[in-house]
Amino acid sequence: MAEEESLELEENEQTKSKQKLIIFGVIGLVLVLIIAAALWFFMGASDSAANSENADGSAETQEPMNVGEAFYVGMPRPFLFNLPGANRSRLVEIKVQLMVRGADDGVLIKKHIPLIEDALLTTFSSADVQKLSSLAGKDEMRQLALLNVQNTLQPVTGRKVVEKVLFTGFIMQ
Repeated sequence: MAEEESLELEENEQTKSKQKLIIFGVIGLVLVLIIAAALWFFMGASDSAANSENADGSAETQEPMNVGEAFYVGMPRPFLFNLPGANRSRLVEIKVQLMVRGADDGVLIKKHIPLIEDALLTTFSSADVQKLSSLAGKDEMRQLALLNVQNTLQPVTGRKVVEKVLFTGFIMQ
């Protein structure tokens, strides 16, 4: 009787250890699959961007990305302007910095500050109060300002010098 109970205990311990081994094996397999899928996703995304081809088989020509150190050039004065609203006019003050790559681009931007200020002020003053009241509207305005600055500087510099337009201060009263 005692021998039967000891045999049953040994069998229970063996089955429990086999179950634990199976569980740990399954967990390990799942982790390996997740890591492999993540590597495939990230490596595949970079390969497809590098080897992108058009439908006719010709390779896409992309502008070389300037990967120099990021420099931030602040506009010397904040942009201060009135926006007409439904009930009343609003006074808006926006402080702007431009992100460029490399010290040479920073010097080039400083050389053309009056041209950039004109492009930014024209962009900002064309906005409406409802658009600038929301976060999505501010992001849209930032992207529009970037496009206008790039389009304004393109004929003068021959390339897109400004990478980002950043709002470092935004007040609307």
